[in-house]
Amino acid sequence: MTERLTFDADTASEYDRGIRRTLPTYDGLVRLSNTALRIRARENAEVLVIGAGGGNELLEFAEHNPTWAFTAVDPSEPMLNEARAKVEGRFGTERADFVVGSARDVSVENLFDAASCLLVLHFIESVEEKLTLLREIRLRLKPGAPFVIASMAGDRNDPSFDELFGLWRQSWIDRSSLSETQVLEMENTVRALSFISCDEIEGLLREAGFGHITQFFQTTFFTGWMCVAD
Repeated sequence: MTERLTFDADTASEYDRGIRRTLPTYDGLVRLSNTALRIRARENAEVLVIGAGGGNELLEFAEHNPTWAFTAVDPSEPMLNEARAKVEGRFGTERADFVVGSARDVSVENLFDAASCLLVLHFIESVEEKLTLLREIRLRLKPGAPFVIASMAGDRNDPSFDELFGLWRQSWIDRSSLSETQVLEMENTVRALSFISCDEIEGLLREAGFGHITQFFQTTFFTGWMCVAD
């Protein structure tokens, strides 16, 4: 699995501030993701959190679901350490296990009751690798388990793609101390990520074994879906 961005210790420490500028409704995404899982997950759910580095969704899930337990997975050890510090600082060491790696590094012996994968898919370069990740997640879920996923998405050939980037660019200029040149450089980095359309992502979800696919979130080119393991 190829990722275009390396999350080192410096990136981890800046993540919370940066993500809320990159996605102004980030906290709403995390809250809605929790609600989407709660609709279907059982009371004592075992929850798989893919891309858990930073720990924000873990904190939200653990705070509002005191009987849930978590397996938190991220390929970046510094980012995962950030998540561990947040969760263990508030809830102790019993609520979550931490795995450096990806879904394939999680055992399939005990299937999970729910899963999340927030803001990961666009860092995976090829469509085939995206599908592989989704299949690996599905293999670790019980039938009927809820799954929430959010990703940057868009069709580069659709005029709205550039319009949304224009909105995103101006938001950064308005709400940060970065110059227009710096924002344009950052925009070029983001545009180089692996964007595919919402329809393509929904197709991959179906191919990986998920159904009842429903879009529940969108801000600029960030989109979120809830679904269940077929």
